[in-house]
Amino acid sequence: HKVYTPSAERVMVSSSSSNSSAWVGALAAFAAGSLATAAYFSHRNKKATDFPATLANKKTPTIVYPEYDYKNDPKGSFTKMCDLLIKEILEDLSANYELPARETEWLRKMLEHTVKGGKMNRGLMVVESGVAIIGVDNITNDKLCQLAVLGWAIEWLQAWLLVADDIMDSSVTRRGQPCWYKTLGDAWYIAINDAVTIESFVYKMIKRHFGYDSEVQLKLLDLMMETTLQTELGQLSDTLCDVLTLPDLTPERWHLIVKYKTSFYSFYLSVAFAMTLAGVSDKGAYDAARDILIEMGVYFQAQDDYLDCYATPEKLGKIGTDIADKKCGWLFTKAYHELANDTQKAFLDEHYGKCKVGSPEEIKIKELYTELGLKEMYVKYEQDSYDKIMAMKDSRTGETLHKAGVPWTVFEVFLAKVYKRSH
Repeated sequence: HKVYTPSAERVMVSSSSSNSSAWVGALAAFAAGSLATAAYFSHRNKKATDFPATLANKKTPTIVYPEYDYKNDPKGSFTKMCDLLIKEILEDLSANYELPARETEWLRKMLEHTVKGGKMNRGLMVVESGVAIIGVDNITNDKLCQLAVLGWAIEWLQAWLLVADDIMDSSVTRRGQPCWYKTLGDAWYIAINDAVTIESFVYKMIKRHFGYDSEVQLKLLDLMMETTLQTELGQLSDTLCDVLTLPDLTPERWHLIVKYKTSFYSFYLSVAFAMTLAGVSDKGAYDAARDILIEMGVYFQAQDDYLDCYATPEKLGKIGTDIADKKCGWLFTKAYHELANDTQKAFLDEHYGKCKVGSPEEIKIKELYTELGLKEMYVKYEQDSYDKIMAMKDSRTGETLHKAGVPWTVFEVFLAKVYKRSH
């Protein structure tokens, strides 16, 4: 008789007992091969990734998410997730990083001061975008909480950028309270370390909540790292204005700054995070979303520049300092390069970036902007930007997103949050 083992080797059997033994051996070999094959594919399909170089003796407890009431209390549910993340971070530091109680308490106060208190539009848009893509009737409680984690990853990213930005700009207030570094007195420089510590927490947060799926985790980390780099490059272009002359502060430079400093992290990242967690894989859809959201971000920053000049500190939540700080802003670039006559330009050359907040010179520059018709020009710019963004719905851009399962409501909701805002 002839039988074939799983390895395709021919076995010759000549007797009844040998025949029986051969079948037993063949079955055993087949079973062993099946187990080996199963083990191999189990290993290949294992999505969670271990990191032996950093694992040490650290313990990662099971994550149990709270109930997320998206329909009745979306903002309250989102805010509670921040409390959960702070609690997780602090417990991890004391348990796995030997952090003393004093340092742990410092970080608790720092996080409470820096990551909370904003409008949370960026973070909430991750949740809203995810619900729109996945469907309100299909989304699970765990998925809602994970979207909220990603939302807070962006809010924490913004927090550390603002801590650093406030130091560089010598800002006084942020979100209606003293800037974090201002609360530290002579030890203000500790805020520099605090800023980069918040950034580290963001990556820790993503690893903790998405480490169960190495592919998703890698995509989320790639998005965060790429966006962080883009934002820091925009910050560099912004900060370098301190050592440039006023003729260098052109509308083109303004557009470059706001595209990289604002649009990617404030608009594109929120939707891209949601698309990634929802399983959208079409590159064209991400490209289309990016085009819309960068346009939205540029408009948002022009709006921010306008409000820095004309909104009251009470409404704005901070004291506007763009004129004193010599910012390459929308109002200045329009005035200096497109509208001002030689006398008006000479006044700007003498005082822009050289006067104090609230000084007669600063007030005069604001009056100059009004005289040049910049209020009316901004109103037209705002409407033109809105119309341009909404026109993309029926374009090839909108069609690409629709085919990928990304509804236009994602962008309508985001735009509604910022269009004609007053603070």
